[in-house]
Amino acid sequence: MSHERVFRLGILGSGKGSNFVAIADACRSGRVPAEIALVLSDVAGAGILERARERGIPERFISPGNFRTRLDEDSERAYVAALTEAKVDLLVLAGFMRVLKQGLLSAFEGKIINIHPSLLPCFPGLEAWKQALDHGVKVTGCTVHFVDAGVDSGPIIGQLAVPVLDGDTPESLHQRIHAAEHKLYPACVAALARGQVRVKGRRTMGVED
Repeated sequence: MSHERVFRLGILGSGKGSNFVAIADACRSGRVPAEIALVLSDVAGAGILERARERGIPERFISPGNFRTRLDEDSERAYVAALTEAKVDLLVLAGFMRVLKQGLLSAFEGKIINIHPSLLPCFPGLEAWKQALDHGVKVTGCTVHFVDAGVDSGPIIGQLAVPVLDGDTPESLHQRIHAAEHKLYPACVAALARGQVRVKGRRTMGVED
């Protein structure tokens, strides 16, 4: 009998949790060789918490404190403590709408990933799909990357292209990028869980389908 420890994920989210659902379903089907140990949200009524409860996955709301765009120091310590207690191997941001500061970045250095709705380094920051339309590009997409202290600047793990169609609105383009995210994010998490990702300088190496 194998006693190999299962790769454990911690999920942070602020919204409906569609990327969380894609990852959770991929874990349940065996496409991602991992289990979700804990889901945390900075929003008490966030849909992601309800989606976790529906799946029997441990979930908690932890107050973000007094700041609008980041966690305060007490809240950050509470997040670190909860994730450490859950023994997570990888911290997955799934629509978490706060900038991570040094406490979390240091506690999980090299173990935090995010998905961004553009082909980075193009269009970092907010509403990247609107940026793509405003610039008139013909192709955009989504990127899974490691999180560092910059804005969407960490090493890239994987990308998936999405064409920009004639007549696209911000809403229609965003919807198709979301669909691509639900394919790319589980695939990248699976590669990380299997130890197939290596970082060399600013590039990631060895990601396989």
